[in-house]
Amino acid sequence: MSGIQAMPMAKALNAGLRQAMLDDPKVLLMGEDIGPLGGVFRITEGLQAEFGQNRVLDTPLAESGIVGTAIGLAMRGFRPVCEIQFDGFVYPAFDQITSQLAKMTNRHEGTLTMPIVIRIPFGGHIGAVEHHQESPEAYFAHTAGLRVVSPSNPHDAYWMIQEAIRSNDPVIFFEPKSRYWPKGDVNLDERGPELHSTQVVRAGTEVTLLGYGPMVSVLLQAAELAAEEGTSAEVIDLRSISPIDYDPIIESVRKTGRLVIAHEAPGFVSVGSEIAATVTERAFYSLEAPVLRVAGFDTPFPPAKLETTYLPDADRVLEAVDRALAY
Repeated sequence: MSGIQAMPMAKALNAGLRQAMLDDPKVLLMGEDIGPLGGVFRITEGLQAEFGQNRVLDTPLAESGIVGTAIGLAMRGFRPVCEIQFDGFVYPAFDQITSQLAKMTNRHEGTLTMPIVIRIPFGGHIGAVEHHQESPEAYFAHTAGLRVVSPSNPHDAYWMIQEAIRSNDPVIFFEPKSRYWPKGDVNLDERGPELHSTQVVRAGTEVTLLGYGPMVSVLLQAAELAAEEGTSAEVIDLRSISPIDYDPIIESVRKTGRLVIAHEAPGFVSVGSEIAATVTERAFYSLEAPVLRVAGFDTPFPPAKLETTYLPDADRVLEAVDRALAY
């Protein structure tokens, strides 16, 4: 494929995985039901038929075993890409990820690399049951030795998955499942921004709105509504949760004087907390108002009928914008 094509994120990820497998025969895919079925979200659809069962492996329902096996494969020179079927299913693999995968390179003083990608569909807005709509990114961002990223659109998804696979460090790749199906333009010839770069996706002058993954589309909607009321909002797509590219964020805050951070995860001890603290440290004298956070509530994810109450929406973002402008 070449040129600019409109496709949903699910297809962009599929195309990115396919290209990575064509580029490097050491790239392997592993996960539950990712073979003939193509995964529950069909991200790996058709890849086992094209590359065979030795490169697209249907695994048992054992997340700890998937990641543990991937660590062994990485030691032998392979580049495994593990699919965790749903966000809440990653916890059985938590020990392998945080105690082994994240620390292996440091344990060997840099002589052993861990080029492993762990793909995790995350977030809400799909009307699913418990353990299927969680946002566990802060656990992994807190863990030294892991890179953590999340695309918000098909173009970034296509290029970021390839960049993640090329990384010699382990990458936790959070895919916003609510954004799997909306289409967007993907430039298959022009490489996207560097994996760990923050991007300004809408220019503004009065307030900065910052998010990642599923929240970016919500922030863009909020910015449109704010513009109708005469407020100019700048929107920033974080893209990389760890490490964070702070320079565009600080530059934006110095221009607007206000920052609203939004994510679906609970607000307590969150990615938003860390960014709010760092921006306050680095741009305190530019702030016209406190850094405000809009997040999921500090409760377990509710039943599907209540998810729209739990998840941040444009109205909650605009309420925070109003509070910031009131200072």
